[in-house]
Amino acid sequence: MAHDCILRIQHLSKHFGGVKAVTDIDLDVDTGETLAIIGPNGAGKTTFYNLLSGRLAPSSGSIQFKGRDITGLPPHVISRLGISRSFQINNIFTEMTVRENVEVAVTAQRREGGRWANRAATNGAVQHEADALLTKLSLAHLSDRTAGTISYGDKRLVEIAMVLATQPELVLLDEPTAGMTPDETGRVVELVRTLARTGDYTFLVTEHDMGVVFDLADRILVMHHGSRLALDAPAVVRANPEVRKAYLGDEAADMVEPA
Repeated sequence: MAHDCILRIQHLSKHFGGVKAVTDIDLDVDTGETLAIIGPNGAGKTTFYNLLSGRLAPSSGSIQFKGRDITGLPPHVISRLGISRSFQINNIFTEMTVRENVEVAVTAQRREGGRWANRAATNGAVQHEADALLTKLSLAHLSDRTAGTISYGDKRLVEIAMVLATQPELVLLDEPTAGMTPDETGRVVELVRTLARTGDYTFLVTEHDMGVVFDLADRILVMHHGSRLALDAPAVVRANPEVRKAYLGDEAADMVEPA
């Protein structure tokens, strides 16, 4: 794993009137690592993601991506710089085929004008890129299925394919396994692990499933009341008494030491 810093956050805060949603967060993320972000409901995780992706402007502090100040830039600019985000709720076009969903994302990344369908239908490069992504995510057999008819787990994988179609270097995954069966969860965990091993992506993952967190994370950031409670390797975070009290509780004792 490379150890140069791809994301540097300094004194990041977001206040809504008297509510301090995020307070004075400092964080350096290494290129190629998978950083999990955990915390109880209301800890500030969603606001933190909204700040990183440009959906909210911070009250104070700074965000640097690959040495460039991106503080307060709009989402489309941040996306084009190489940061993409998935959402807790599926963000796909259910009336389109699986392939068409990915072609939309590929066409948008290429910033081509006109109707996306016309562009995709006549652009072999778009079709090839979409098919390559579907193959990478083991979704090729579903290419011609209407997205609304596939399983919930496959819909989440299609959304991840759309995220990857934007050619990100930093991927923000927001509760990627929420609502999944154990088998579906296992597929997502293995996919993220495989993608991380390529060295092409850096992942930030918010997740309530502690099994997923300890399976995937190189480090864990624990947020509590909008602040950074802990930031360390999984084994250290698991043993931290403040973390156990604030969030992990008895679950921590049941976690298997990650390989």
